[in-house]
Amino acid sequence: MTTNDARRGKTILIGASEAGKTTLIQTLSHQAGTAAKTMTVAHRFNFIDTPGEYIEHRSFYKALIVTAADADRIGLVLACGCDDCWIPPAFAASFAKPVFGIVTKADLARERSVWEAAREPLRRAGADPVFVLSAWSGQGLAGLAAYLGLPAPDGRALPAGEPLPAGRAVGAADRAAVGLRGGDDG
Repeated sequence: MTTNDARRGKTILIGASEAGKTTLIQTLSHQAGTAAKTMTVAHRFNFIDTPGEYIEHRSFYKALIVTAADADRIGLVLACGCDDCWIPPAFAASFAKPVFGIVTKADLARERSVWEAAREPLRRAGADPVFVLSAWSGQGLAGLAAYLGLPAPDGRALPAGEPLPAGRAVGAADRAAVGLRGGDDG
């Protein structure tokens, strides 16, 4: 472990399936590639990547809490426009470490109100601060990278607070979410 690695510490990311945890880790770690489904807890660079099922099923909460013992901070992740938030209120109280929130897939939101709606469950869970970002467009990544003590990822970062242009290829789960742009119809 280098001095920079020790300074940054480990961050565990917790969130539902398809929230964008693995893609975010790849982006912040400057690693290209397609994100594959995380089937088990995986240590990637300075991150601990957790399967979405661990937050989606209460019987796995203990596994999350034990796994978080290896981390210096906890990131709760929620996809923008997600109708189901699996992160319970006051969940941050389960950890004796800093807990912050990340709203992902902000590039899919039609309006800022969709971002605000996604921030609220993270705030109720006890996350502070809460970052709104898009690993695809680069929006908000510089702020999160600075918070984590990482170099800012490359990408076309856009100013925070502005909806992003349409044109991104979107998956079925993204299109099904209320208030989100479709692939070519945005």
